[in-house]
Amino acid sequence: MNARRILIDLAGRPRDAAEALRIALTPGLLNDHPHHDNSIAWLLWHAAREIDEQLAALAGTEPLWTAQGFDRRFDLGIDAHEMGYGHTPEQARAIEVEDPDLLLAHLSAVVDAQIAYIETLDADALDEIVDDQWDPPVTRASRLVSISVDAAEHVAQAAYITGMRAEAFE
Repeated sequence: MNARRILIDLAGRPRDAAEALRIALTPGLLNDHPHHDNSIAWLLWHAAREIDEQLAALAGTEPLWTAQGFDRRFDLGIDAHEMGYGHTPEQARAIEVEDPDLLLAHLSAVVDAQIAYIETLDADALDEIVDDQWDPPVTRASRLVSISVDAAEHVAQAAYITGMRAEAFE
């Protein structure tokens, strides 16, 4: 298996894990906060937004959040490039989404875009340094891994919360 195939496999994992939650995601569960500020809705929204913004920066494209009108469909009243990094507890709790299908559609769209982008890359593009502010400098391949792993971790947190008993919620 070559590096692109591995990156494509990794890129699809957050979407696959989130889709497995679909049947359990009710509007009430999405916005509950089990002794924490990040709800399932926030975690799934953030997973998609961080892929979207970072992929747009790598590819030199407009984020799907605005390009495909997800910002209007979610209607969260936030900045167009907001993705949840550094959210205060109040900001995290303000991200409320009643529609699990919308959350999953956004995540699926950005994962599809990530996979399409990876398919355009050759070995030289994967080895290209995209961020020299780190030691060692970050390659395009490393950044793609980081994007996918971060999203997978947030979806895993959403899965954990989904599996908790109702009495764990505030």
